[in-house]
Amino acid sequence: MKPYQGYVYAYPHKTAYRPLHPSPALRDVWAGEPLHALFLYLHVPFCEMRCGFCNLFTRTGAPEELTAAYLGALDRQATAVLDVLGDASFATAAFGGGTPTYLTASELERLCDIAGRFRGFGSGPLGVETSPATATTDRLTVLAERGATRISIGVQSFLDDEARAAVRPQKRSEVEAALDRIRAVGFPTLNIDLIYGIDGQTPATWMHSLNAALTWRPEEIYLYPLYVRPLTGLARRAQDWDDQRLTLYGIGRDHLLAEGYEQVSMRMFRLPTGTSGGTEYCCQTDGMVGLGCGARSYTSRLHYSFEYAVGTGQVRSLIDSYVREDDFTTARVGFTLDDDEQRRRHLLQSLLQARGLDRGSYRARFGTDPLDDFSADLTSIADRGWLEASGGTLRLTPEGLAYSDAIGPALFSSRVQKLMDAYEAR
Repeated sequence: MKPYQGYVYAYPHKTAYRPLHPSPALRDVWAGEPLHALFLYLHVPFCEMRCGFCNLFTRTGAPEELTAAYLGALDRQATAVLDVLGDASFATAAFGGGTPTYLTASELERLCDIAGRFRGFGSGPLGVETSPATATTDRLTVLAERGATRISIGVQSFLDDEARAAVRPQKRSEVEAALDRIRAVGFPTLNIDLIYGIDGQTPATWMHSLNAALTWRPEEIYLYPLYVRPLTGLARRAQDWDDQRLTLYGIGRDHLLAEGYEQVSMRMFRLPTGTSGGTEYCCQTDGMVGLGCGARSYTSRLHYSFEYAVGTGQVRSLIDSYVREDDFTTARVGFTLDDDEQRRRHLLQSLLQARGLDRGSYRARFGTDPLDDFSADLTSIADRGWLEASGGTLRLTPEGLAYSDAIGPALFSSRVQKLMDAYEAR
């Protein structure tokens, strides 16, 4: 089984979403849902440059008139959602993108004002994505003053040649200056993203980037395998790419474990500090409200969003449509989860975490046992030596975690897989 088939950060994948006919009213979508500990996500679809590996919903070079109009639409959407959710309380929040810090300091103030309309914002964890070029002191200061607890910065490599190979032109000096500013302003959690599998990368250069990142002793480090996705800037890799990535993954994992980090998932490593600066989200059970044209929202029965695209022209067109929108009272595009899909999502989102799946929690929620519901799937994983049962927990072995990007897609339902296969990237 090829180890790198797809990153499962959510299930079902957004390419399984389809237009909803008729479009359900948000009031009906959220009726009966738990509203006491929601996740609030605000999407900012702007970046100063497009990385070669990026397939996020974002555009470059947005002028001030567009960012202002976008924030206006975001505010209108917030009004519509608040009208539906009433006294809902939000336990966790995040600003993603794109690059939220593409916005100016004053625009970030307005973004926080919009988020601040939701009860609970500012009292729980708030995570924000940034980049070396936009992690300026004035922007960081606004975020710190408005309660940001986690700053995540995409470094990818501390070697200029490798950064260029990943089509992320940046200088190490700029990265280090940004990290210094983040630490100087002060946030409970700093996360650094690194990528392995870049052209020309070797075990020695990978260790160089790992040790450079450890200089700042970040509370979290994410190690991402490089993927080449449709409509992105990188070409097809060599045939031995899988072996290269597996080797580098093992080096990174072992080095971080030796440095005192704990493994949370295939990608995430963190210091066991006991702090709550991150944005913990129990994606199996917690609802999420997404604002912005690239955001998704989750209820137990429906995942919904706006239309999705990666290609430059399509993304710009969708953003232009969003900023002119006045009616945010319905769900437009999404996926309805029946009982089987709800079980499958709980299995996937639990099993791909190092702590694994708690069978008792699963039984309490669904009234059945995962070993009965997914007997064939789990037996296939166990037969490869990738799954172990310990007490009431099912968890992946270390080798199983290394193959998370194969195990996740293998657990997709036939319905979701057919929808994904029929999706045309644009």
